[in-house]
Amino acid sequence: MNFMEYDFMRNGFLAILLIAPLFGILGTMIVNNKLAFFSDALGHSAFTGVAIGVLLHIADTNLTMAVFAIIFALLLNAIKRKDSLSTDTIISVFSSFSTAIGLVILSLGGQFSKYSALLVGDILSISKKELIILLLVFLATLLFWGFCFNRLEAASLNVSLAKSKGVPVTTIESIFAVFIALIVMFSIKWVGILLINALLILPAASARNIAGNMREYHLFSILISLFSGLLGLVLSYFLNTATGPTIVIIAAVFFFLTLLAHPLVKN
Repeated sequence: MNFMEYDFMRNGFLAILLIAPLFGILGTMIVNNKLAFFSDALGHSAFTGVAIGVLLHIADTNLTMAVFAIIFALLLNAIKRKDSLSTDTIISVFSSFSTAIGLVILSLGGQFSKYSALLVGDILSISKKELIILLLVFLATLLFWGFCFNRLEAASLNVSLAKSKGVPVTTIESIFAVFIALIVMFSIKWVGILLINALLILPAASARNIAGNMREYHLFSILISLFSGLLGLVLSYFLNTATGPTIVIIAAVFFFLTLLAHPLVKN
């Protein structure tokens, strides 16, 4: 039987064609700017955003997730700029604290099962309307990448030099932090809190192992992300497994293969 006969598989296929390049592009910027831990903390903070919506009796918790994520991202970004502080430790404390608060609130009265789907997501549940929104997000990411990548790259290499060249480092980093926050929150429903950082980081990290220049770096990241997503979707259908984790396993296999190939490529 042709699995593409089903609407949910067709929608999932189209979603991966948009989400995979989106994560491939965004992942390169996250890896370059050493923000893997930052994006992971944002993903886990989603529980707090949902909890705030529940407490305020707001039906659309996506709104409270987005607002909280923006505030959280700007706070983490401000902490990251404090060289005198142990950034990773403080981000971990804030992430753990906010996640714990969200989990406690959502588990009151034994109601957490209602929100457990957020952990792994369900890309096969995406609707045609959501596909259109995802397309707009993808286009916005391309625009952001086109206008801001060089500035972000300059800031990641040398902040002082970037500032001397007129790059508004603080503003660019803040915009990037907000952008990551919105993409992460927007994608959690389909990707899942536990998996979103892996899907952001693994393709970019794999590409970095074998890329000889910046152009190859971005191209390989997108291709690895796409191939992992499509193969994971097909395998999850035939193996009857969760789609998100299956995609992550394939992306991880790619990373280990490129890690082994790294010495050969670089030599």
